[in-house]
Amino acid sequence: MMDYADALQEILALAGAAQLDTLPCAQAAGRVLAQACSAQEHLPPFDNTAMDGYALFAPENGLPVGSKLPVVGLLPAGDAAGDYQAGAIEIMTGAPIPSGCNAVIPVECIGLTQREDSSPAEIELQEPVHPGQHVRKAGEDIRAGEPLLAAGCRLGAVETTLLAAQGIESVKVARSPRIAIISTGKELVDDPRQALAAGQIRNSNRPYLQLRAADAGAEVVSTDTVSDDIDAFVTALDRALASGADMIISTGAVSMGRFDFVPEALQRFGATMRFHKTRIRPGKPILFATLPDGQLFFGLPGNPVSSAVGFRFFVEPAIRQRLGLPAESALRLPLANALPKKPPLRLHLKGRVELDAEGRLRARILPGQESFRIRPLLDANCWIVVEHDRPALAESDLVIVVSLCHLSPLVFSGVLT
Repeated sequence: MMDYADALQEILALAGAAQLDTLPCAQAAGRVLAQACSAQEHLPPFDNTAMDGYALFAPENGLPVGSKLPVVGLLPAGDAAGDYQAGAIEIMTGAPIPSGCNAVIPVECIGLTQREDSSPAEIELQEPVHPGQHVRKAGEDIRAGEPLLAAGCRLGAVETTLLAAQGIESVKVARSPRIAIISTGKELVDDPRQALAAGQIRNSNRPYLQLRAADAGAEVVSTDTVSDDIDAFVTALDRALASGADMIISTGAVSMGRFDFVPEALQRFGATMRFHKTRIRPGKPILFATLPDGQLFFGLPGNPVSSAVGFRFFVEPAIRQRLGLPAESALRLPLANALPKKPPLRLHLKGRVELDAEGRLRARILPGQESFRIRPLLDANCWIVVEHDRPALAESDLVIVVSLCHLSPLVFSGVLT
């Protein structure tokens, strides 16, 4: 039985490096940027007005209340700026500041005299105006040449908006690992409309792993459910590889029972077993192998939380490396409650990070740690990790805390009760 650290080292040694794709920015949402981007142009690209109002020239000491200026032009957004030497120009939000102007007074801060055709003829200032007032300077947000996005960032709405604002058409991103999921067990029912017969259960692992894989930056290319049958499992492996999967995850049939056939099926398939069983809880029977053409195979236990732990702490590090990202940094927080008894195993516990009454972060071990219990995952916002060589833990002892997914921030709220 292997320690977790050794098992992880074995996985990462075989996981390989990131491969790159060049994608149009519109198709790159959710992907991990492989190369840093620099700004191509100023943002804003030119001096422009932040308000609807009137552009004018204000001397260094400003224009006082009561100043009157003739209106000499109109400048909507999207038009080129003219060259105005005197007077005020009616201007719309986002329009370029005309040459000779250095300030804008909002339309609600002037008195207006109109011509017979209702167009503005003259304004009278109801507030003083100073140089630079309501002017957004070119490059005030981003200057051309400065770093824009770092390699390793995930492209979300804000990142995609910045790329669009810079006129960047395409980016290099890490290729998403392609994952196939094989659920095992004649007791599993995939169809939610099907009534359960005696001894049957619903397949809850598959949707969990599908969504977690997408959250982690991978693409699920196929799913399959097979009975407790070696031949059916081998056929499912063939289908998974035909779908283009470079990682295959199975759930169930990896322990020591009579129907735990996955190790034998892998041997028949020509796979190389890398390890089977690690000193962890839950999920001790986890299995890792490589298939004949180098694809990674993770055999996760069938209990839902064991499967979740296997994915988070064994599969996600491999995905992370394939995305070109460095190893995750550990966060350590004091416990809000004690762990009085602990086996000599590395524990992965459903946890919740919250603020205590003094506003300090603490990690609480949630009740319901059994590997079949799904409901406590609703209350969890983190995993609490306790290494195998730690003794029983007291309140305020430091523990490792990780987010529910390697690409997701640790989110917390509320006060511990």
